[in-house]
Amino acid sequence: MNTIELNQLSYNIIGCAYQVHKALGPGLLESTYETCLCYELEQKGLHYERQKGIDINYNGIIIPNAYKIDISVENQVIVELKSVENLLPIHTAQLLTYLKLANKHVGLLINFNTTNLQNGIKRYVK
Repeated sequence: MNTIELNQLSYNIIGCAYQVHKALGPGLLESTYETCLCYELEQKGLHYERQKGIDINYNGIIIPNAYKIDISVENQVIVELKSVENLLPIHTAQLLTYLKLANKHVGLLINFNTTNLQNGIKRYVK
């Protein structure tokens, strides 16, 4: 997928997140937002995998399902969801580690627990 397509995909995912936030607002559990975001992705015709287990190679040993990412969209973009008071540096570090281990280039960190979702979305490109 080229840069323009990845940008459009990110834009579509963010649009879906706005739909969810507009309907639900802040204050719910992360799992609720995840379920609703997946519904919106499906409505857009986007392929996603929810709670996708990722294997890692640690010192030559494959560890199956070593970690799970919240949502993988079109096998290109990792979406990490939060419902916290404030995003912390550890949340960014978590997403960047996921991008590295999954060998992906684009990730979205979305915190739904904010009155203005624009302040809760961070896009990272590796």
